[in-house]
Amino acid sequence: MYVFINVVVLLLIIGLLVYMQTKHISFSKRVFTGLGLGILLGSVLQIVYGAGSDVLNETTEWYNIVGRGYIRLLMMIVIPLVMVSIIQSIINLEKTSELGKMSGWIIGFLVSTAMVAALIGIGSAAIFDLNAEHIDIGEAEAERGDILETRLGEIDGLSTPAKILNFIPSNIFLDMTGERPTSVIAVVIFSIIVGIAVLGLRRKNPEQADMFTKIVNAVYAVVMRIVTLVLRLTPFGILALIAVTVANTEWSGIVELGKFVVASYVALFVMFIIHLILIGLFGLNPFTYLKKVLPVLGFAFTSRSSAGTIPLNIQAQKNALGVDSGIANMSASFGATIGQNGCAGIYPAMLAVMIAPSVGIDPLSPGFIIQLVLIIGISSFGVAGVGGGATFAALIVLSSMGLPVALAGVLISVEALIDMGRTALNVNDSMLSGTLTARIMKKLNLKTFNDQAAIEKSSGL
Repeated sequence: MYVFINVVVLLLIIGLLVYMQTKHISFSKRVFTGLGLGILLGSVLQIVYGAGSDVLNETTEWYNIVGRGYIRLLMMIVIPLVMVSIIQSIINLEKTSELGKMSGWIIGFLVSTAMVAALIGIGSAAIFDLNAEHIDIGEAEAERGDILETRLGEIDGLSTPAKILNFIPSNIFLDMTGERPTSVIAVVIFSIIVGIAVLGLRRKNPEQADMFTKIVNAVYAVVMRIVTLVLRLTPFGILALIAVTVANTEWSGIVELGKFVVASYVALFVMFIIHLILIGLFGLNPFTYLKKVLPVLGFAFTSRSSAGTIPLNIQAQKNALGVDSGIANMSASFGATIGQNGCAGIYPAMLAVMIAPSVGIDPLSPGFIIQLVLIIGISSFGVAGVGGGATFAALIVLSSMGLPVALAGVLISVEALIDMGRTALNVNDSMLSGTLTARIMKKLNLKTFNDQAAIEKSSGL
């Protein structure tokens, strides 16, 4: 009975969001209404039933049909969206030399900002005096540490060149299923090769090239229509996702490790401000940029999925920010696995600074900081080769620095809360790299960027 009541409440709130849509209330307002009501609903559920209760567990299973189901729909369209969009973009390139410049600038921004994020993480850990020696490690934390040691054994022998080699597709049909951690980048590489092949075919056999181009354009139109249909479900997905997250959050763990949580969010906030400063330095209005990316960041925050955010990311870059289609697709795809400022930059740096004193290392010595930043820069490029997000990034960095990884097990109790902010920063960095690359290559539509209603007009949401 209680579960039934909880499900009915969710359906009533979904009904309210549908009513807002029929009244043509903007997509952004519906997204943040869903976010706010989801936080309220999750808080009430935890207060009434308590985290871990049978009623709450069964309720979240039903809620996940909406929340996780929405993420599955997004993941469903990631591969076809990336593939068709990149092929179409390359076909329409005026010069093939633009492809190399485009990729170089995007990856350059992603990796360099990850290294800056590492410095921010080091500074935050130092200011808040984070030290793993002061944390009590109980039986549960020790067990989690052993699990991390086991995971480290799985990836410790994988060199950075081997991780990069995993980007290159050997079976594109396997990668189309999203089976490998590097599937998205593999599909990007395959799509680039197809696009280049079409450009070559156009010189030798223009009739066949034109026929292929027409097919690609038709498929692209259908895929974009599917994207629009799925993205209309965003307010409902965010509602269910945040309700489940808040309802299941272990607040006792947050209280115990509150200092680390606060330090993490301070670092994330500072890095986000640096992103906005970069937007301003390139002659763009950071407040206009912020307004247009907030709905995407809201979804990234609640879903904790950089890959799942790719469709929203691409749509916002093209329709709201005025970024060229090819650049938007590449930056969103690369940004989901390379140079993640939150997961591969700030988080491993903070852990390294915390753990270093436990083995007699001064974490603020110039040698340690330089080595840490360089390793984070390299691993932020190759971490996609092993998958696993922030945990694997931390394992790679800590092991490369010769630091014990078991102590990181104590932080897993607050992992979900921090991961929300990290994912939002990761996604913002990919959008930043696309926007700045488009600005440098003169492929940014300033009229669209400055149009306050651009995302509502052009996305059909």
